Amino acid sequence: MERPPNLAAAIDAAAEALIGVLDSATSRHHVTVPPTQLRVLALISARPDTNVNRLAELLDVVPSSASRLCDRLEATGLLRRVADPRDRREVRLVPTAAAQTLLRELKERRHQAVQAILDRMPARAQNDLLLSLLAFAQAVEAGAATQPDTTTTARTA
Repeated sequence: MERPPNLAAAIDAAAEALIGVLDSATSRHHVTVPPTQLRVLALISARPDTNVNRLAELLDVVPSSASRLCDRLEATGLLRRVADPRDRREVRLVPTAAAQTLLRELKERRHQAVQAILDRMPARAQNDLLLSLLAFAQAVEAGAATQPDTTTTARTA
């Protein structure tokens, strides 16, 4: 009897393949924003009350590195720093309309690239994949709820 494949290795290989598809969708359309800056835009878009210190925590870097990333994004017109209306001593990071458009277009391109791969799979395999991904996400959530928050030493970006 043949030994079953290592599921963790298969997931790792699939994740690498997915990253390749997503990266290809980005590079084919000549996105000029570096991946780290795209990640920053995605993080602050998903978290409207983000300031530089919180961004540094999310990126696991020191605040000065996060601030330099923000400087670059602000210089290209993709980010604004605005005073928090609840506490004017706080500065919030806000993606500009151009950043929101860029992220929306990039997401659309990525979805199209993934859909092209899915279209080459049988419908049954697509359904099985969907159920497996949902179960995986639930397991991640269940694990996150029971794990204490561990912080690591900040790195520079």
